[in-house]
Amino acid sequence: MNIAEIAMQLADLVKEPFDQGEFAFRLLEVYNAPKATLTKLRSGALNKGEKQSDVLWSRKLYYRAASVGKVAETLDQLRESKAAKTQKPRFLLTTDGRDVAAYDAKADETCHCDFDKLNDRFDFFLPLVGIEKYEAVAENPADIKAAGRLAKLHDEIERHNPEWLIPEKRHALNQFLTRILFCMFAEDTGSFPQDLFVKTISEHGGNEGEHLQSLLKQMFDAMNVPEDSRSELPAHIRAFPYVNGGLFADGTEVPAFNRRAKRMLVEAAQLDWREINPDIFGSMIQAVVDTTMRGDLGMHYTSVPNIMKVLQPLFLMSLEEEFERARGHREERSLLRKLVTRISKIRVFDPACGSGNFLIIAYRELRTLEMRVFQRFDEIGGGQTTWREKSGVKLSNFYGIELADFAAETTKLSLWIAEYQMNQRFRSLFGEAPKSFPLRDGGHIVCGNALQIDWLLVCPRPTKTVQKEKIFDLARVEKVHAREEVIDNEAETFVVGNPPYLGGKIQNKTQKEDLRRSFNGWPLSPKNLDYVAGWFAKATDYLGEFDSIEFAFVCTNSLNQGIHASELWREIFARGVEISFAFRDFKWSNSASHNANVICSIVGVRRAGSPGRKRLFKEGAQIQVSNINSYLIAAPNYYVRKRSAQLSGLPRMYHGNTVLDDGQLLLTDADKERLVASAPSAAKFLRPVVGSREHINGIKRWCLWIEDADLAEASRIEQIADRIQAVRAFRIEGGQTAVSCADRPHQFFLRRTAKETTLVVPAVSSERRGYIPAGFVDADTIVTHLAYMVVDPPAYLLSIVVSKMHVAWLRLVGGRMKTDFRYSNTVVYNTFPLPRLDEAQISLLEELAWEVVAAREAHSGKTLAWLYASKTMPQNLVDAHSELDSCLEKIYIGRPFRNDTERLEHLFELYAEMTSSKEKEVVSA
Repeated sequence: MNIAEIAMQLADLVKEPFDQGEFAFRLLEVYNAPKATLTKLRSGALNKGEKQSDVLWSRKLYYRAASVGKVAETLDQLRESKAAKTQKPRFLLTTDGRDVAAYDAKADETCHCDFDKLNDRFDFFLPLVGIEKYEAVAENPADIKAAGRLAKLHDEIERHNPEWLIPEKRHALNQFLTRILFCMFAEDTGSFPQDLFVKTISEHGGNEGEHLQSLLKQMFDAMNVPEDSRSELPAHIRAFPYVNGGLFADGTEVPAFNRRAKRMLVEAAQLDWREINPDIFGSMIQAVVDTTMRGDLGMHYTSVPNIMKVLQPLFLMSLEEEFERARGHREERSLLRKLVTRISKIRVFDPACGSGNFLIIAYRELRTLEMRVFQRFDEIGGGQTTWREKSGVKLSNFYGIELADFAAETTKLSLWIAEYQMNQRFRSLFGEAPKSFPLRDGGHIVCGNALQIDWLLVCPRPTKTVQKEKIFDLARVEKVHAREEVIDNEAETFVVGNPPYLGGKIQNKTQKEDLRRSFNGWPLSPKNLDYVAGWFAKATDYLGEFDSIEFAFVCTNSLNQGIHASELWREIFARGVEISFAFRDFKWSNSASHNANVICSIVGVRRAGSPGRKRLFKEGAQIQVSNINSYLIAAPNYYVRKRSAQLSGLPRMYHGNTVLDDGQLLLTDADKERLVASAPSAAKFLRPVVGSREHINGIKRWCLWIEDADLAEASRIEQIADRIQAVRAFRIEGGQTAVSCADRPHQFFLRRTAKETTLVVPAVSSERRGYIPAGFVDADTIVTHLAYMVVDPPAYLLSIVVSKMHVAWLRLVGGRMKTDFRYSNTVVYNTFPLPRLDEAQISLLEELAWEVVAAREAHSGKTLAWLYASKTMPQNLVDAHSELDSCLEKIYIGRPFRNDTERLEHLFELYAEMTSSKEKEVVSA
């Protein structure tokens, strides 16, 4: 049962004559209720409603027919009924055949609509089939505003202090800005007296900002001195509390200010920082740190909504569900105590923590839930006031590894500020909270390379014994120091983060070595894997045999395509783990000035067989599934691997012709015109040539195509002879392959031509196109290695290649070039499963292929790029493709598929059936 089918069946139901006694059962049928359950409900054996005509399925649905015009009153009756309170149905539903009223008890949402429009609200009841609505946390506009003001302040300080632009001053400037940020948070969260910082800089900084340099230095130095040792300082400096905690311990450097810089500092300080998430530090660093540094170090600064996509399904949803189960339970107090204990033992570890956004938000969410539990104790009575004296959520339960030393320090500061904010909220609710100053130790944040450090030295696994661990110190020197730590063996550890992405072809020598080290002991070569794969390998090893450890990372979507899906995940699963949840293919961005919009996925991993649901998140919904495979679809663990021959017996597809000519055998249209104008006989040796770009965009290019028998004649043309000589020189100086064809410099390295037609399949095509823009060219046209080709193909093959079925397969098993599809003959075409076709089916597909060609040709002069763009694709071409898709999909299952998910599920099943016992790569889910 899928969403589209539910919507269609519900639309049919509301068109039927209303039967108040039958309606509830028909609705449950639409939402795939078990037949046995329906039988028992109809017989009354399972029905626990207060009225005989009621339909009550415990914890699911309570339905009562309403008198005409009494729908709202009837819903109120259901909400107050004893049966609803004891049986706890998720949904309350009533209708009189004209109006519908329903209530979702879990989401606390009400639905009112016309009966004949109920299908428009089909999503309201989707939890009946295990599909929960998922709503991402909204971005905080205050964060964006603050990031902009801080960036402007930084730019003005650099402009006024050009001597601070040297690399040696970078750390000093970053440290200065961190201290400024701390002061602005502190005065708005109550840690400093109200407006202390902004008043001090406004009143004592000088009209032109001329006193700010010395004033700020005095302030920062004073905050490292206990309050009983400041008698000689001015009163406005003594007003600042003793902070210490390492934040103000180092010597203070402060840049000079002018009038403009002072105004920008005052404006930034005037923001209400209580409204701003501590993750603003990430955006601040992104605005400060050089962009090349960000790319090299993998400093990904992540917005709250995207962070919650990781944290919610990894552990926050589980905690919320436990809270909901406790509410109203006869042993509620005991269950709430267990929940508070569980929260206090949760540890969060980010081995690519940047400025600490994941850790900050995790800390905030755990504290928030803990306070809600305390409030619930007050509501039900009998709560222990001693619980309110301090939180069980400690900064020492948060761990991180970060390559950049300043970002590592910023993470500590961010966690401290998050603690202040939550303590203020705690005080507002319960009247007291821990003192803010002096600062205590923060989280365990280590500065170093996460792919080189042993993670167990940073975040030891749970144990009852005392750990004496060696930890890299934050100064990144070779010396180490010992740490003793006792970790409860009931602790849960959640490894999270957004590690850096870097394709295999652009990694430097050090990064290659990092990957090799990460995969030590794995029967797999990581040389072609993305850099982020190293974190998945390390996390899998770190998880080990512990059910109490789970991890979830953001990754480029290529990690669940092509070689990563078939090779990397095969080995990950072999270590006894499973995917617990996943988000597929969404744009990952943040609130900083320079967003890095990357197509990403999120993958959660745990020990195989662990209790708990498996969830797929897509397009605002979460779907409970039995298994999530390496391609992030609800299917068994099939691995699609490259093949040398086409699985379904289709004609062979080749790479186009390889040139190896240093550009000498290829000509632009202008080059061709000049050559023919100066030597008309050269036209005999010129042929059209296409790669992916030329084929899609209608670009005219040409090549020299000279047979051996014509070489003497061609060489008498000076311009051609010069080009041939240049190719010979290039190949002689080239590698082994080039040298092997240096004796025939008048020809392409590889030559393959058709007798009549060639099917051209682009090697790269935009993700925005719904179809692969493949097409026929005549035998005179040469296809380069930048596209794929089938020589003299049967016409029906075009129908296969341009179908929705084939593009769905490409999206999943093919590779990507940035966000564009990267086609492959061995991985995509050769593995594509197709049922055996009879002559009638081949004939029909052939006819439909020519209809697609005719629809294209009806728009003379238009390129394939224009024809297949989502905004310009003409209706006749849309119709031709729709008819083709309908025909082909009926060959597969007798009807059109409802969506790509259903297409892929069927294709995977067929792929498994068609592979031989030797080639079959199936692992039982």
